[in-house]
Formats: sequence, structure tokens, C-alpha cells
Amino acid sequence: MKTIDDLASEGVAGKRIFVRADLNVPLEGTTITDDGRIRAVQPTIAKLAQLGAKVIVASHLGRPKGAPDPAFSLAPAAARLGELIGRNVAFATDTVGESARSVVAGLGEGEVAVLENLRFNAGETSKDDAERGAFADQLAALADLYVGDGFGAVHRKHASVYDLPKRLPHAAGDLIATEVGVLKKLTDEVKRPYVVVLGGAKVSDKLAVIDQLVEKADRILVGGGMAYTFLKAKGHEVGISLLQEDQVPACLDYLARAEKRGVEFVLPVDVLVSPEFPDLKGKTPANPTVVAADAIPADQEGLDIGPKTRELYAAKLADAGTVFWNGPMGVFEHPDYANGTKAVAQGLLDSQAFTVVGGGDSAAAVRLLGFDENAFGHISTGGGASLEYLEGKTLPGLAALED
Repeated sequence: MKTIDDLASEGVAGKRIFVRADLNVPLEGTTITDDGRIRAVQPTIAKLAQLGAKVIVASHLGRPKGAPDPAFSLAPAAARLGELIGRNVAFATDTVGESARSVVAGLGEGEVAVLENLRFNAGETSKDDAERGAFADQLAALADLYVGDGFGAVHRKHASVYDLPKRLPHAAGDLIATEVGVLKKLTDEVKRPYVVVLGGAKVSDKLAVIDQLVEKADRILVGGGMAYTFLKAKGHEVGISLLQEDQVPACLDYLARAEKRGVEFVLPVDVLVSPEFPDLKGKTPANPTVVAADAIPADQEGLDIGPKTRELYAAKLADAGTVFWNGPMGVFEHPDYANGTKAVAQGLLDSQAFTVVGGGDSAAAVRLLGFDENAFGHISTGGGASLEYLEGKTLPGLAALED
């Protein structure tokens, strides 16, 4: 897989370089609430600009339905990128139309432009190879070289991720190179004990990765909404907690396999419950009740792990050699339900382990709860991509860069 340094040795000054980034940041109106993904790709963009390239940055944001939608405009992300790299960033109001062609044509050496949301064009996400390819052809006409650095999208077979690098000389950006190097430490070069912490809402989102990790990890700690399906599988009442009844058999299978292999599969021993979901906007006090994990009232909903579980999980992390964490332990956006996620984050920091925070909500939680990102071994920009890599799947965006 070629790198940016390989391109630099060949000379990139004056060349138009298409950078597939991941600027898929959360927005409240036009305000970015977490700019972590922009900051992660900023070094690659800045490096190419410093080398004299004409840098064309493209990304998706949200899930618009193949047509322009102002709610999903990349204009705020373009403005923030400009602030971070200390350069004026031009913005094209379309992807391959008149604005894009004009903006790209106007770039000088070392200048940067951002195209509008790629998903405003139906060809970006089309399952039809010809439609996707036609859009990739239009994107390819804008550039001389391709750099893939949107790790959060490499598990998608999309035009800008998979088809475009097949049409241009290509290389991996520094962010992707770093992400792949880290994931190899979780698969090929694991320092033990290997502890995996899984949270988030649904068991079904994590089935395939649990299937792999139950064969590789030494301990698996489970929290978040997915824990209640496991508790149900153990025969416990879970009240009105998030539950995927159809996944109970799979949970039973994983628990049995873990026991057979000698893998510790650790579930909450106590939880915070409430009769209603908390107000996340006003953040009015929720006054939750702590109950044993096997004694959740029928009219209550589990919303975070309890204090005994926080202590238990911290102890299970203390001697780890490697930790992979994907998914919060509760509704961390509300202060009354943030302590479980805080405890896991602190447990990672207190250990001597190589720690990887697996993107998505976990990364957002680290920042929202005020932790120093640099204190962790690595914070991934791609939750779904990280999981699929650990599942052993071939990721289309990485495969395209390796060709």
C-alpha cells in the first residue's frame, strides 16, 4: 500500500490530489458539536498542501437520500478545516458540477478546497456498479492522484471509497496508515491479557465481532443497552430496558463458548434504572435508582452500569496488556448516567495497557466527558470500520488502496 511519503518522493507540487476524508461530524444546526474527525485528517491535508499539491477534499455527512439537503451540507466542516490548517479553504457547492469544476480549476499550489457532500449524488452509494462507476468517472476528472484517508468509510463499497482509487494513481493517507497499524496490534501482535469492553445499544451491531473476539480475547466486559439482552439470556428480568429478544439464543451461545474457552464474559452486577428515558436537551435531574442486575423492576429501564459494576470493570482492566473499547456503558450524554462510561475511560487510563477507543460514540464520550485524548493509545475515527476489520472482513476501501 503506497503512502503519502511515497507520493512526495515522486513529487506532488502542482498536482491535483483528491483526498477522500471523513468529515462526518455531528451538527446542531450549523454548529459542529465534535470536530474529532476533522482534526484527525487535518495533518494529511496540511502535509499535502505544504508539499505544493492542489488539495481537493471530499466526504459524506449523514444520510441524505442522493439529493442536496441543506441540513447535511459540509460547509461548516470546510470552515472548521480552514481554521485548523490555518489556510483559506474554498468550498464547492456541488460535487462534480459547475461549482466543483470552477473551484478546482482555481486552485493554486498549496491551496485546499472542499466539495459538497458526496451523498448528494445518488451515484456515491448506489449498489449498481455502472451508476457508481459513472460518478467515480466524474470525480476522477477533477484530479490527478487519489489519497484515501477516510477510515470511517473504508468498509463501504461507495464510489469515492472503492471505485475512484481504481481510476487514479493512489495512496493511503497518514490517518489510514495509523488506523491499520493499530488494528494489527489488536489482531496479530496482541499483548495479553487482552480485554475487550463492548457497549452501545444493540447486540446485533456487535454479533460478528463478538463471534471473533470470543476466540481471541481473555476477557469481555459488556455494558450499555446490549447488556440487557445478555441479562435476559441469563434468565433475569430486564423491565422496559432495551432488549433484542431475537438475539437471546446468540447471547446464550456466546456465553457458553466463552465458558468453554476460559474467556471471562463479564456482565453488570448492578445498574441504574428509571421509569423513563432522561431529557438529553435540558438535562433535568433524573434521580435514578441503583438495583441489582438480576432485580430490575418490571416498569423500570436500565440506563447505566451501577457503582459495583464500575468497580468490577476497573479491576478487570487494571492488569490488561491490551484493551479495545467500543460503545458507551450508558446514556453518557446525561450527567446522571455518565459515570459508567467515565469509569471505563478512567480504567483504561489507569492501566498500563495499550488502549484503543473504537470510534463512534466511545470517541465522542471521551471528548464530551473531558478526558485528554492523547492519554489513550489510540482513538479510532471509524467505529464500524474498526469492528469489521476485527471481524476479519475485507474492507473495500482498503482493498482498493492495496491494488
